[in-house]
Amino acid sequence: MRLTQMNGITEEIMSGGSSSEGEVYGTDVVKILPELIRRYAGKVQLIYLDPPFMTGEKFVMRVRVGEGEWRTGNGTLVRPAYDDDLGLEAYLRLMRETLEGAKALLSETGVIYVHVDMRAYVHVRLLMDEIFGANNLLNEIVWSYQTGGRAKRFFSRKHDTILFYRKSKKYYFNIEAVPISRTDTRRNHMKRHVDADGRVYRSIRSGGKVYTYYDDDPAYPGDVWDDVSHLQQKDPTRTGYDTQKPLRLLERIVLSSSRPGDLVCDLFAGSGTTLEAAWLNGRRFLGVDRSDYALQTMRRRLDGAQCAWIAASGAGSPAVSLDVEPGIAFFDVKLTGYSLEKGLCDRVFNELDAVDNWAVGYFRDGVFVRQAASFRTRTSPALETTLELPVLGGQMGLRIEDVLGRRFYFGIGNPGEE
Repeated sequence: MRLTQMNGITEEIMSGGSSSEGEVYGTDVVKILPELIRRYAGKVQLIYLDPPFMTGEKFVMRVRVGEGEWRTGNGTLVRPAYDDDLGLEAYLRLMRETLEGAKALLSETGVIYVHVDMRAYVHVRLLMDEIFGANNLLNEIVWSYQTGGRAKRFFSRKHDTILFYRKSKKYYFNIEAVPISRTDTRRNHMKRHVDADGRVYRSIRSGGKVYTYYDDDPAYPGDVWDDVSHLQQKDPTRTGYDTQKPLRLLERIVLSSSRPGDLVCDLFAGSGTTLEAAWLNGRRFLGVDRSDYALQTMRRRLDGAQCAWIAASGAGSPAVSLDVEPGIAFFDVKLTGYSLEKGLCDRVFNELDAVDNWAVGYFRDGVFVRQAASFRTRTSPALETTLELPVLGGQMGLRIEDVLGRRFYFGIGNPGEE
């Protein structure tokens, strides 16, 4: 089957032509901010940022190759994801431009959470005080966890800080949307009782007053979050993206600080946890990240969402082959081969193991409209090699993403053509 590589394709949507649930941009945040402000100024309810921490590290993606590695969850192909090596001056410039843009995006009821560690904290806190106003700081949330190594030359570093600011006094916040269970620690120093209706409650005397707490009444988190664990190495939700945050952490932020239908934004979207938390809970989402692996990871997590993907096609010319069998209502499109260019990677891949995911659809006005797709997942590790493409008008097309994080678009010739 004749394939024509389509360079310059920058947008993809699902069938139905809708991007009503969200948009994801594969680009640099500073470059896209003017366009986002033009379109969304004053319309975003919640922004969460997990920016670089000035660690000096080179973060990687542990890519799962083929059915076997997707079945076990162990990725053996280690590839660069992004470098967190900005100097202080460049870092401050990036954060100032991002935070100023974030403020412009927020509605009057909007709030922003910025996730930092001890290296970036003081710089980001001063910038946020300046841009949002020190009186608009609502919380310094301490996210405490027990994962990671144990230090011997200093106290082990086991927490991050999440700075929580409002844009104005009209901000929206609903603590009742994020109840938590009452912990055994809180109960240990209280007396246990049972009332006349059989309800268990605890009591404690303090300052001459007696305080009672029923076990079945909801409790709510304070500003120290020690009930949300960091992702363990064997956690089945791990994507292989180094800085992935737990979905539960972002759901707490999304549920408490936005309402169904609100727009949630993440300008350093990474593995896409914020966007997934928004989508799963009925919020619209807006994400930005310049890493190709970030986009690939987000595409898998958001499969099924009605959203637009705006990202340039990759550089390269892999060898792709497929067969198309015509039918009455559908074409059967079979992916038969994919080979990386010589010298591009020191690994040799068997058959279609180099393919991470693929999709078929139609090109309309420079946009790829996806009709069907196949993603490798832990529950479905095998790649579907045949997809059904409905018989519609327009240029048939193929999008394919490989284990090197690249995406390519191809026009498909008419069935029967060589």
